Amino acid sequence: MHHNDVKGKRLNLLLFSGEYDKALAVLTIANAARELGVEVTIFCAFWGLFILRDPEKMTLEDKTAYEKMFSTMTPKGPEELPLSKMNIAGIGKAMLEEMMEDAEAPRLIDFLKGARKKGVKFYGCKMSVEVMGFKQEEFIPEFEVITAADYLEDALNSDMQLFV
Repeated sequence: MHHNDVKGKRLNLLLFSGEYDKALAVLTIANAARELGVEVTIFCAFWGLFILRDPEKMTLEDKTAYEKMFSTMTPKGPEELPLSKMNIAGIGKAMLEEMMEDAEAPRLIDFLKGARKKGVKFYGCKMSVEVMGFKQEEFIPEFEVITAADYLEDALNSDMQLFV
């Protein structure tokens, strides 16, 4: 397949799901697009925010009882995400990771590092962040909180928009 010139095109990805395989799909597309010179923004809402949590930086300060419980019981970062199908209490995910290792495929964390290095822009939904009681400093440093209106402006000015 020959790649026609796509430099300067823009891709907008909305990650709503908090599952390993779905996040993997989004980051695979994001990395491939950056390699073609496409501008990429990933907007994370609700469960999609889990992928950008920094496992080292969880805080329970100034959180309500519900927010504390939520913070503690939800995935902290990309490696803790479950599978969307056949998770089987984590066994399915362990099998997938082993299969990926055998095939020498990179892990989700590697795709995330690649996307960060390649300059993918990571945004989070302001309402989701507030409802879930997260704080800016609990996320990767590239993460920026924006409103639904900001997201729409980016999405409507993109050449391609995907919702996962």
